[in-house]
Amino acid sequence: MIKSNAPARVLVVDDSAVMRQLLTTLLSDDPEIEVVGTAADPHIARERIKALNPDVITLDIEMPHMDGLTFLRKIMTLRPTPVVMVSTLTQAGAETTLEALEIGAVDFVAKPTADVANARSVLAAELQAKVKAAARTRVGASRNAPVPQPPPRQRTGRPTDKLIAVGASTGGVEALKILLMGLPADCPPMLVTQHMPARFTAAFAERLNRECPMKVSEAVNGEVVEPGHVYIAPGSHHLELARHTGHHICVISDGPPVSGHRPSVDVLFHSVAKVAGKKAVGVILTGMGKDGADGMLEMCKSGAITLGQDEQSSLIYGMPRVAFERGAVKKQFPLTHLAEAVLDACESEGTREGPSSRHSVDAA
Repeated sequence: MIKSNAPARVLVVDDSAVMRQLLTTLLSDDPEIEVVGTAADPHIARERIKALNPDVITLDIEMPHMDGLTFLRKIMTLRPTPVVMVSTLTQAGAETTLEALEIGAVDFVAKPTADVANARSVLAAELQAKVKAAARTRVGASRNAPVPQPPPRQRTGRPTDKLIAVGASTGGVEALKILLMGLPADCPPMLVTQHMPARFTAAFAERLNRECPMKVSEAVNGEVVEPGHVYIAPGSHHLELARHTGHHICVISDGPPVSGHRPSVDVLFHSVAKVAGKKAVGVILTGMGKDGADGMLEMCKSGAITLGQDEQSSLIYGMPRVAFERGAVKKQFPLTHLAEAVLDACESEGTREGPSSRHSVDAA
């Protein structure tokens, strides 16, 4: 983790000379970033990592001699360093990127597929923000070690009419999986907004559906929300909750970005506050920025129970911190205890106090 006033020192690893030049130029435009070197393949990168000791590595997934995932595993094992993957916007690229995030990459940016010369305006802000955020993360071998976690309940307990809304960004791929693995197959319905582009969310939902107890899918406009089902906001589209003919349904829209994002956590949380009120449980997970804080505050005011991931277990304590400081999050929990807290909240008769736990931190 870099000192707060030092520029983030970055090594760019990509087999394309054009991409190395583009990424170097975009990163160097930010005075808070210093590109200390580039490498055309993992073998060169290995020597330059040793010599330059960068704060962050940008890593192409597809490279000669050694693929990006293999090299990423070596980095995480031998010299844990924050890595931002540079991915292709394809189905195969999405699957590989999700695997990279599980291995230990902090985040990813999508490689421009056309008109590379004009990619600056599209890519620069995202790349710079993610590299600077990565430089301040706590990355280490411990991320890949088995995480002790209470065994999931086989059933939810007594019947509940609650609904769960979850928001996440950087680090959310890993965090959401851990949360879902702690919940039973018949968990209350859950709507999730994870900051992620189109194509990636479909692969993400499919991956979770294969590994988690409940059904997980990309949300479809107008579908009825049911228990035992997790609905993921499609990339580049907002997900909202609505009420129609006596049922809760998913509403998908391509409106303008909110809080800088589409999908936006604020959009989801505002709709849940309006439609479900005190029947909802809100959860905000790791991520940079402040998306979700305003919407979660509305959920709290409507009587919903609101929970957040704590600082120590967050890859980036941005979104949970802002929500907590605004009083929108009533209790924070380590990631490994959030599933238990969510189930307690769903079974709680109270509308404001929420679950009590020795693992929680109350808002001031």
